[in-house]
Amino acid sequence: MLVRTPKSAKFLIIRFSAYGDVIQTLSVPAGIKQTYPEAEIQFITRKDMAPLLENHPAIDRVWAFDRKDKPWKLVKLAMSMRGEKFTHIYDAHNNMRSRLVVWTLRPWGFLGLGAKFIRRSIRRWKRFLLFRFRINKFEMPFSGQRDLLEPLQPWGVSKLAPPAPQLFPSDIHRAKARELLGEFKNAIALAPSAAYFLKRWPKDYFMKLIELHPDDKFVLLGGPEDSFIEDIRAVAPERVLNLAGKCSMQVSAAVVAESKLIVANDTGLLHVAEQLGKPAVALMGPAPFGFPSRPATKIMEINLPCRPCSKHGQGPCINKFKFHQCLVDISPEMVSNSVRQLKDSGL
Repeated sequence: MLVRTPKSAKFLIIRFSAYGDVIQTLSVPAGIKQTYPEAEIQFITRKDMAPLLENHPAIDRVWAFDRKDKPWKLVKLAMSMRGEKFTHIYDAHNNMRSRLVVWTLRPWGFLGLGAKFIRRSIRRWKRFLLFRFRINKFEMPFSGQRDLLEPLQPWGVSKLAPPAPQLFPSDIHRAKARELLGEFKNAIALAPSAAYFLKRWPKDYFMKLIELHPDDKFVLLGGPEDSFIEDIRAVAPERVLNLAGKCSMQVSAAVVAESKLIVANDTGLLHVAEQLGKPAVALMGPAPFGFPSRPATKIMEINLPCRPCSKHGQGPCINKFKFHQCLVDISPEMVSNSVRQLKDSGL
């Protein structure tokens, strides 16, 4: 590949949310650096997501805004960024807020003036064909990181994800994680939650998985609203630690870093493991666009004509024969075998 080295190149990456998407976008700065090793790279995101970008060696500056702010405040922030004189702008989000930033930084962009610019396509037509008519025009296998890098190919950037790690928990957050874990350091992490119910492997299956590994310790991760996770801990409270709702996003990432491996639904913590370079078992159900991208991840899925059925897994389930079959048919025994394989591989 041709390596370009203009010292004057200055990139801005725009990705505001959500948790898993921001984590996956952390591969973009490193991907750019492979082609433009001397370039300066800046990133704009939501204030609550900004700490996830800390310590990334390919990111020179992070701009952040509060999601509760009015749009004019975002425009004001973008106005203050004009002095950076970006040479390349990548809108990896493609929503109204990201467009506001781009319009402010490139007021004459419609004339072809200003920074070079790429906006990641949402591919609405392909999504329409996929979800309405079951016609799949997407590149297979699905890959979240590839989809974020692929638009940058006109700038000479590879669509292949750069090697992990691309997430760097601070020493403070790792120390907090070790304090919370105690004797559960190097346990198997479980992420039983997800934004939508249809993306969740059944709770009873997580309980059975713990029973199938009587010699292992487990740590449970999730949000404060995930009260059902306590039911999973109850199956073996002496060797299961429930940290749901007790960790910030940064500390949760550090907990994954201190764990042996993770078993996760299609959710942000799965991408945390990938960007840390941690082995993972990915339980993939109804949604296509957050698929793992790294060889250290074992993808568990059931091929069904009804998959994928929705962009985010919000439903409804369209399987006429068996509700939630895409995840219900992934048995605890199947996942247990994958866990043992990852443990034995020494990854």
